[in-house]
Amino acid sequence: MNDNHFKFSYTVIGLPVFFVLFLWIVYWFQIRFDFDFYQNGIYPRDFSGLQGVLFSPFIHENLSHLYNNSIPLLVLLAALQFFYPKQTIAVIGYGILFSGLITWIIGRENYHIGASGLIYVLVSFIFFKGIQTGYYRLVALSLSVILLYGGMIWYVFPDVDATISWEGHLAGFITGFVLSLLYKTPEYAKPIVYDWQKPDFKPEEDAFMKHFDENGNFVNTKADEVEEEEALFSYFSSNVPVYYDITKKESEDKL
Repeated sequence: MNDNHFKFSYTVIGLPVFFVLFLWIVYWFQIRFDFDFYQNGIYPRDFSGLQGVLFSPFIHENLSHLYNNSIPLLVLLAALQFFYPKQTIAVIGYGILFSGLITWIIGRENYHIGASGLIYVLVSFIFFKGIQTGYYRLVALSLSVILLYGGMIWYVFPDVDATISWEGHLAGFITGFVLSLLYKTPEYAKPIVYDWQKPDFKPEEDAFMKHFDENGNFVNTKADEVEEEEALFSYFSSNVPVYYDITKKESEDKL
C-alpha cells in the first residue's frame, strides 16, 4: 500500500460534521423542551445504568461541555476517516460500546455523560496505530495528535479534576489501544528508490550507462566486441568429435 490509497472523499467532512451536528441537536432538544437526559447516562454497576453505554456520548451537561468536545471530534473523526476509512465505523461503534462498559465497571457512583470517552478512544487509536505501522505519514499523524491533545493524558488519573469522569477517559484510552492491536491495516510499501536516483550515483561507473556517449547515443565498447566474438566462436565450435563416412552412390542408369 502507498500514498495513493489515501484519497479524499466527502465522508471525510460529512462524517464528523453529521456526528457533531447530531450532538448539538440532542442538546437543543434537552434545553428547548427541558428534557432530563442525565438519567440516561452511565450509572456504574446498576443494571438500568447500562443504557448509558449507548446514550451517554450524546448527552452533555452544558454548552461549554458540548463545545469543548465538538472541536476535537471534528478534527479526530476527519483524520480517522481519511487515514483509516475501513476501520472508522468499527472504531467508533466498538469504541463507544467498550469504553462505556469499562466505565460502568470502574466508575464512581454518579452519572457519567459526554463524548469525551470517545475522544480518548480516537486519540489512543490514531496514536498507537500510527506508531505500529511505522509508515511515515501515519507516524507524523500520531505525533500531530500528541502535539494537539497530549495534555489530555493527565485526565485519565484520579484526583486531577474531581468534576470530570476520569474513569471514562481511562476507559476510552484503554479501548483505543486495544482496538489498535485488533484491527490490522495493510502493509505500507516504502517508495522504491533506483540506483540512478541515489545521491552517490556515478554514471561513468555504471555498466549500463557506459553504453551511451555524452550525447545519449548508444555505442559498443571494446568489451562488448570481445564478448560478441567469444560468443560467436563458442556457438560454432564444439569439443565433441565428429566422424564422417563418405560413400559413393551407384548410378541408377545401367547400360
